[in-house]
Amino acid sequence: MEFIQLAVKCLPQLFQAAILYTLPLAAISFALGLIIATGTALIRVMTAPRNRLLRIIMILVKGIASFYIWLFRSTPMLVQLFIAFYGLPSAHIDFFANAWISAITVFSLNTGAYAAETIRASILSVDRGQLEAAQSVGLSRIQAYWYVVLPQAVRIAIPPLSNSLISLVKDTSLASVITIVETFYLSQQIAAENYQTLSMYILVAIVYAVITTILTFVQRWLEKRTSRYLAS
Repeated sequence: MEFIQLAVKCLPQLFQAAILYTLPLAAISFALGLIIATGTALIRVMTAPRNRLLRIIMILVKGIASFYIWLFRSTPMLVQLFIAFYGLPSAHIDFFANAWISAITVFSLNTGAYAAETIRASILSVDRGQLEAAQSVGLSRIQAYWYVVLPQAVRIAIPPLSNSLISLVKDTSLASVITIVETFYLSQQIAAENYQTLSMYILVAIVYAVITTILTFVQRWLEKRTSRYLAS
């Protein structure tokens, strides 16, 4: 009975925090991460040009892209947040003293590193003959990728990218360590006031479960929507 009363009192506050802070943080970071991921994936699948200078530049750019992916996939996100918010300002890079800027930067770059591999694999899964056919009818290589390859790659990438978004929504709870008042941080504040630690953590888990369930239904709808023209 006491838990139900606490839930009635606190769940509206937790859902409000999710709508005002958690979801915007995840949405902005995921959108920026997708832009970074798409550019990185295209760089990694592009073939080197014949021109020697351009070939050297392409090799260097691919090396930078590979290093970026390795760096963010091989280090914990929590450590990245601490470096951005606590470490960089101590090195007089005051731009990252803002918690939101630090969180969005880390979440975007982290998402971009993982999503880049997903998008790269999706692009490579499209039959290369379609790229060659598009170029044979007069499309440039960039146009062929934009109009022929990427639309098919998007359909293939939707399930894993949706999973990345769901994971990111849950990972935003890490932003509490750099003082962003998102859902988990608010639950900690309330627990410090009413001493109902276990109950508050259960309630915040319910909030995240509701959000991820909704996103899962959206994911399934997108999969059906983008696959409606495929033969059953």
